[in-house]
Amino acid sequence: MNAAPLVGRRVVTTREQRGELDALLTAAGAEVVHVPLIEIADDDETRAAVRAAADVLADHDWLIVTSRHGARRMGRAAAAHGHLRLAAVGTATAAELADLAGRPVEVVPDRQTAAHLVDAMPAPASGSERVLVGLADRAAPTLVDGLTRRGYRVTAVTAYRTRLRRPSATERAAALGADAVGFASGSAAIAWAQAIGSDTPAVVVAIGPTTADVARRSGLAVTHVADDHSVAGLAACISRALSSPP
Repeated sequence: MNAAPLVGRRVVTTREQRGELDALLTAAGAEVVHVPLIEIADDDETRAAVRAAADVLADHDWLIVTSRHGARRMGRAAAAHGHLRLAAVGTATAAELADLAGRPVEVVPDRQTAAHLVDAMPAPASGSERVLVGLADRAAPTLVDGLTRRGYRVTAVTAYRTRLRRPSATERAAALGADAVGFASGSAAIAWAQAIGSDTPAVVVAIGPTTADVARRSGLAVTHVADDHSVAGLAACISRALSSPP
């Protein structure tokens, strides 16, 4: 078995900073073309929302965050409320939240999507369990709507903003000259469509069906969707797609 199946291949990543996906692709032999398409930002409104959320955490039973950015903004406040149960989408997010809150995260779904977190949550006590969810401004309603349908009383807090970034001409050319692009979020797919258009490398891989749907609605031709909706699953899917004969 080839330990470095992506030698000679170039793969675009689009997150704000290089991270786990870049490391996994590099380990597989790929040349990573990092073209960040979103920027994480705070403003007076989101800072005020986070402060207000911290003030009411004592009245809630659960804190849920969907990214490391949410964990970083809400985790320290959770440390002061030992009764508060914790849940997170994704193992990296859970690790960040646990570190800041000073205790384990109870619920982390096997597949790192909001829908799977909804399914993984325990059945709430009838009408009495309150959940505070820290989200990005562009977050889909999947989590909040799903928890509400399950009987939780949900407070949604816009904890940070995701702004679309326009790549330079050099970055655009490098991205379009790559063999594949991996989208780890719908926001990144939207940003690609707005900044670059419908042109893509030949192989376009989405981390899961929700991201794939957003990408397709944005005019992008998704060729593969990871079965394991995680960063590791995305990297593995890219590797398989580029290792298979055309």
